Amino acid sequence: MIIKEQVKALWKICFEDSEEFVDMYFRLRYKTEVNVAIQSGDEVISALQMLPYPMTFCGETVQTSYISGACTHPDFRSKGVMRELLSQSFARMLRNGVHFSTLIPAEPWLFDYYKHMGYASVFQYSVKEITLPEFIPSKEINVDVVSELQNETYSYLNKKLSERPCCIQHTLEDFQVIMADLPISGGNVFVAKRANEIRGIAIIYRGESRIIINELLAEDKDAEHSLLHAIKQHTGCNRMTQLLPSDEKLPQHSLGMARIINAKEVLQIYASAYPEDEMQLEVSDKQLSVNNGYYYLSKGKCRYSNERMPGTHISMNISELTERILKKLNPYMSLMLN
Repeated sequence: MIIKEQVKALWKICFEDSEEFVDMYFRLRYKTEVNVAIQSGDEVISALQMLPYPMTFCGETVQTSYISGACTHPDFRSKGVMRELLSQSFARMLRNGVHFSTLIPAEPWLFDYYKHMGYASVFQYSVKEITLPEFIPSKEINVDVVSELQNETYSYLNKKLSERPCCIQHTLEDFQVIMADLPISGGNVFVAKRANEIRGIAIIYRGESRIIINELLAEDKDAEHSLLHAIKQHTGCNRMTQLLPSDEKLPQHSLGMARIINAKEVLQIYASAYPEDEMQLEVSDKQLSVNNGYYYLSKGKCRYSNERMPGTHISMNISELTERILKKLNPYMSLMLN
């Protein structure tokens, strides 16, 4: 049995996804070059996929690697297999020029497990409950439900997401996967246009008792109201839950984690963006020893040394450093098929 089929069989043992979703994932998402696996004899006992996602960070776009489908066969759990698999993945990410690794833990207890592997819980989201009043939407705006991948829809989504300062971005290929998943998970894309120009889009999923608006991006209130009205007309629901980037005025929830893969490059980008933030750090990384050492951030530059220089140093492991760098930027991720 080829590796791909073995990984697919292992996925079915470890996760409760529908046959339709698993087939779609292994048709569109799985590629040999993003898969990392550990075998016992000829049998794959643990696997994960490192999915590439760009991310806006400190005025630049950096490469991230999203851990998807991380699983170990029940007979081989609690033996350090996943720890070894992740360590191999981090080394490969470093060689491939990746700045951060990201993931969404499948279970609450996994937040602690991944913290020991250098991740920090930095991706949060806020929730806004919407009850739609009766209103008449703008006559100038038409809203369509779109089921086919359209380049103009993707271009609009991409433009709006890239305006967010610290946010996971979606490639055209990835948007194709999002579109393929929508009918499987009971979702829809709504596109609002005025004079044939896109003014807003909304991507929704059906929750158990309500509609979840995963993304609503619009140029103005007219477009936003027209989209909400169309969702109500299409679903028969006037109560919806909208997921948003973290907002102090709204309830906040933890979603995903990040881990610095290349500390030297990340800290240089950060230092350039925050020249006033001066630090002397002693960094330790159990999985990627190349990150171990002393970092001096001053006047927009980051200097690295194997040896300690005079002065007081703040000792941080890679998880603490990731939190220190990213948390204040309010990183956001959406449409991750989680």
